[in-house]
Amino acid sequence: MSEMYVEEIRRFLPHRYPFLLVDRVLECVPGETLTAIKNVSVNEPFFNGHFPATPIMPGVLIIEALAQATGLLGFKTMSEEPSEDLLYMLVGVDNVRFKRQVVPGDQLMLKAKVERRSKVIWKFSCEASVDGEIVTTADLLCAAKEKE
Repeated sequence: MSEMYVEEIRRFLPHRYPFLLVDRVLECVPGETLTAIKNVSVNEPFFNGHFPATPIMPGVLIIEALAQATGLLGFKTMSEEPSEDLLYMLVGVDNVRFKRQVVPGDQLMLKAKVERRSKVIWKFSCEASVDGEIVTTADLLCAAKEKE
């Protein structure tokens, strides 16, 4: 599959500014892998408080960016768009390692790989990198839940 730009990404993810953390999908092989980018700008709202004198992207937001990448991979794997009756959620984060800080001007490369899938639970191995250097690795579990 070819690239996805923000217009298509918005069809698959409910997130909007300031919480949409995937700017573009570079490559997606449904059922296997997805590679996406997040351009980190000094204008990100979280830098106002984390930390103004030495801005660092919060690790939890790197995990969230990876989770959004897994959502895109899951939908593309199922050849579906989100249903208004279901909520797709991050339900587990395992084996997380932060190896480098992410700062304004960095381009965060997000990679997600399907490890396994049951009826409603998906397991992905993920990594984020900057300039070829690993920033974060994690295993993410995601699930679909009916909206109340």
